[in-house]
Amino acid sequence: MKSLTAKALALLAIDTLLVLAFAAIGRRSHEESSALVGVLVTAWPFLAGIAVGWLISITTFGAVPGTVRHGIPVWLSAVVVGMYLRDLTGRGIAASFVVVALVVLGAFLLGWRALAGWLNRWEGPGHA
Repeated sequence: MKSLTAKALALLAIDTLLVLAFAAIGRRSHEESSALVGVLVTAWPFLAGIAVGWLISITTFGAVPGTVRHGIPVWLSAVVVGMYLRDLTGRGIAASFVVVALVVLGAFLLGWRALAGWLNRWEGPGHA
C-alpha cells in the first residue's frame, strides 16, 4: 500500500476531528465532562472504526476515501466497530444510541464528502 499523502492525511484528520466532535457533543448532551481525556475515552472505539473503514476503502477501491462512495465503509465501520468495542469494554450500546450514531456520524462523515464533491463540480473546469 502506498504511503499516505498530505491530502490523505488531511482527509483522515477531518474524519478524526468529526468523530471527536461527535464524542464531545454526546458527552455534553449527557452532562459529562468535555475535557479532552473524557472525549478521547468516548471517541476511541469510533476512531478505531474509522481506521478500519479507511483500510477497507483503500483496499477495496484502491483510493483514499475522499468521496461519498468511498466514505461509506468509513461511516459504517465507525458505527459497527465503535459499537462492538463499546460493548466489548462494557460501555453499552442502547438501540437509541446506535440510531443516533448512524445518523450523526453519517451526516458528519458523508456530509463533508458530499459538500467537497459538490464544490469540486461547481468549481471545476470552465468555471471562473
